[in-house]
Parts: sequence; C-alpha cells; structure tokens
Amino acid sequence: MFQFHSIEQYHQQLQAGDITCLQAVRHYLQAIEARPELNAFVSVFAEEAIARAQELDNQTTPKGRLHGVVVGIKDVLCYAGHPVSSASKILNGFESLYTGTAVQRLVDEGAIIIGRQNCDEFGMGSTNENSAYGPALNPVNPDYVPGGSSGGSAAAVAAGLCMVSLGTDTGGSVRLPADFCGIVGVKPTYGRVSRYGLIAYASSFDQVGVLAQNVADAALVLEVMAGPDGMDSTASTQPVPAIAASAKENGKSYRIAYFPEWLEHSSIDPEIRAALGQLLEQLKAEGHTVEPVSFSLTEYIVPTYYVLTTAEASSNLSRFDGVRFGHQSANPVEDLREFYKQNRSEGFGPEVKRRIMLGTFVLSTGYFDAYFTRAQQVRRLLQQQADAIFNNYDLILAPTSPTPAYKAGEKTQDPVAMYMGDIFTVFANLVGVPAAALPLFKHSANLPFSVQVMAKRFNELTLLGFSAALERDFSQSRKGAKELV
Repeated sequence: MFQFHSIEQYHQQLQAGDITCLQAVRHYLQAIEARPELNAFVSVFAEEAIARAQELDNQTTPKGRLHGVVVGIKDVLCYAGHPVSSASKILNGFESLYTGTAVQRLVDEGAIIIGRQNCDEFGMGSTNENSAYGPALNPVNPDYVPGGSSGGSAAAVAAGLCMVSLGTDTGGSVRLPADFCGIVGVKPTYGRVSRYGLIAYASSFDQVGVLAQNVADAALVLEVMAGPDGMDSTASTQPVPAIAASAKENGKSYRIAYFPEWLEHSSIDPEIRAALGQLLEQLKAEGHTVEPVSFSLTEYIVPTYYVLTTAEASSNLSRFDGVRFGHQSANPVEDLREFYKQNRSEGFGPEVKRRIMLGTFVLSTGYFDAYFTRAQQVRRLLQQQADAIFNNYDLILAPTSPTPAYKAGEKTQDPVAMYMGDIFTVFANLVGVPAAALPLFKHSANLPFSVQVMAKRFNELTLLGFSAALERDFSQSRKGAKELV
C-alpha cells in the first residue's frame, strides 16, 4: 500500500519503480472518495488527474522538480478551464479563463492538480464554516473545525487526500488551519509569490502559501512558485534563493525574540503558554540567544487588521454584481440598482456582507480619516517596530492561536470572538514578513497545536532553515516517545 512521507521519498520510489504516478493518483482519488464527510474538496478533477499521471509515467525523464506530486488548490486560485468560486454563490457557474501564476509554475514542474478545496467564502473566516458548500471538518476530530480560511486545503493534507495543498493567507489563513490540523503551514513574504490568478480579499495582505506534511516539502513548493511575474506588479523582483536547500541544512545558533505580552495574554490557553515557555527554555539551553522583547502595540493589531482588510474587501468585491458572470437573481426587477442589490444580497453570505458593510463604513466620507487613515498609520508603526526587532534578532517565536481547534459552531454566533482568534497571526500580514506554523505539540484535549515562527522580509532561508531543524529535533525526541507537554 502506498504511503506518502515526503516528496523526496516519493520521487525515490518513482525512480526505483516501486510506484507510478498513476498508482499515486488512484490512491488519492480513493482516499478522497472514502472521506466525503470532511468536505475538503468541492470538486475533484479525477479524469484529468489520471490522464496527467499517465502522461508523466510515459516520459523517460522527470518533467520537473514536482514530477507526479499530487496537489490540491484552494477555491480562490484560477486554473484554466476549471470552476473557481471562492466558495461563494455569487460566482456560481464561473469557469476560469486562465491559470494563476502560482498554479502554472507547479504544473510546469510536473505537479498533478487533483481538485479544488473548500474554504471560507472569499477567504473571510477562521473556521471554514462560511462556505457556500458547507463547512469542512477537521480530520483529527470531525467534531472540530479545521481552521480557516484554507480549511479544506489543510484538512486534505492532514487526512492524506493529497500530498500538498496551496492555500492563501490574508491574516493567518494558512497558518491557523495548519495549527488546528497538525500540519506545516508557510506564508511567504508579501510579494515573494505572484498573486496573479488569486481572487482578492485584501490585496495588500493576500499571499499564496503552502500546506504540507513537513517543512522540506513546503520549502520546495514555495521555491517553485516564487519569483518575479510580469502579470503582477506587486510581485518582488528579488531573485529566489535556494529555499528548498535551506530545509536540509544543519542547525546553527539563532537570535530569537519573543513577545511576553503575547505569552501572558489573557486569551491564551494555559497548556499552549506552558509548552511555548518550555520550548523557549529548551532553545536557550541548546545555545540560541532567546530574549523577551516588549511589544506595546499588541492591542492595536486586530482592530488595525480588520479596518484595513474590510476596506480593501469592500473595494475588491464591488466587481461581483451578477451582470457579466456568476449569480443572477430570478426575481423580477424594475431598475438596475435593484438588480445589483438582489444579486449581491442573494449571492454573498452573511460574513462577507458584514465585512463589506464595515469596509464601506470606514471608507465613507466623514469616517475615512478617523478609521482608515489612522489604521494605515498604525500599520506603519507596526512595520517600524518589526524592522527594529529584526535588526537585532533573526526570528520571532510566538503562539499561532490562543487555543487549539474550536468545536464546530462554537464561534459562529460571536464574530468578535472569532476575530480575536487571529490576534497572533495577523501581525505577519500587517508587516509583510514570512511566517510558518510548525505542529510540534499536542493538547490534553487530544488536539494538535503549533509554534509560529517569523523572520525578516524575504528571509525565507532563515525561517525554513530554523523550522526544519526544529522539526528534526522534535521528530527525534518523539522517537523515544517523549512529549514536551
């Protein structure tokens, strides 16, 4: 029976003739069919994936660095000739006319796209319960949410329904699902990966990320996706370093900062606080420099994030009106204004409507300077503080979430409580730095949780080099059946 451990191991099996791409694809199609209750996939490209696998098997040499790797993509990424809906009724029936850069670069390197994955509508949510397709479930325990908004992508990797997934991260939407599902989630520096072909939620925050079983796989996929793109002016022109190789380097000593205000925050679970405190002590004992750095702007992070992202969402989502594509109301109307109103009222879900209304409010005359302008000023202060910290330290270690996964339905009636769950993840998006969630721990509730690692902008080498070393250390310690918690 085929068992996937890493892309490297899979490629070794292909070279040895122990497995074929076709056998791998059929394995995953059977796995997807066996776990429909997870609702991780909203559509599966079965026939196309089989044909692609046969094509790759017939080649005498590997097509590229991702030859035969089975990938799922979040339902906000365009793939030519396939539906894409952002898990929203407003885009019902829409089929993409082109392939986004991140997806195309994986395909060019031999990846097999097996399907599109469930998510919160337009990426707005932390639990994957705001989807027109219904909620995705956590494969660790289906009574719990998988996190959002890339919940389907995380659930698919954690349940073994694909090798890796592409998600998107606006304020933690890759790292939070990774945390809840017990896998690796990596958000690169803003601009490291092109956003061309990504349906926007908040354009100055969104970034394509990777969900994987291990750091090495995430690093390889990130390196393949990264780089300049003439179709996206916000994509960085900086050359892409050897990100994948960094995940195999031997560990070295790092200068590590942490925010005591975060570890002592009233919302944090005591077990998470204890585990991260013990990890910091362990790193210090191993010779790393580990020091507390006071971060006085913690209470402004979430409000700043939601003012700015809802404002951008209000602008970005104004294009979805049902005129040229997507949902059109069946009710008769007398004028164009009513036509727009009915299409959007029926097409958008409640969370998207809430954020559009909030964004429209903060952009309105009389409130623009009080909210939007002020939030931009706070964002700049956050960036300045981050730059100052990274002048003295290589990394910041932090919690990913204040708690392990929530029970399904637990937060749906209290949006503010759900928003506050993003308190530790939105910082990286506000300041544009790369970040990773590493599933090192297990809660007494039998749920995984992770440590979050952040590095300086465009320093994925340090981020993933340290992350891989930490992953190896924990893997070795657990071979002796030892747990930190």
